[in-house]
Amino acid sequence: MTIRNLDPQVKVALQKRAAANGRSMEAEMRDILSQSVAEVPDPNNNRVYGLGTRIHTMFAELDGLEIPERPADEARAADFS
Repeated sequence: MTIRNLDPQVKVALQKRAAANGRSMEAEMRDILSQSVAEVPDPNNNRVYGLGTRIHTMFAELDGLEIPERPADEARAADFS
């Protein structure tokens, strides 16, 4: 993976952080990326929520939005001829 146009100050900060953790910059970046997509604890109750719950929370404000079900008789097989 290549990251272009990285601010020089960010690079220096990353180098310092990696050194403080006894890792290479590459290992530090892997750790940062892994943590950013890991399960995130809810600060209100210390429970850990996965991606599905986080997506649900993002769209919860759309409460009341109903998507109609598609009747089964409208389904048809794909024609690959």
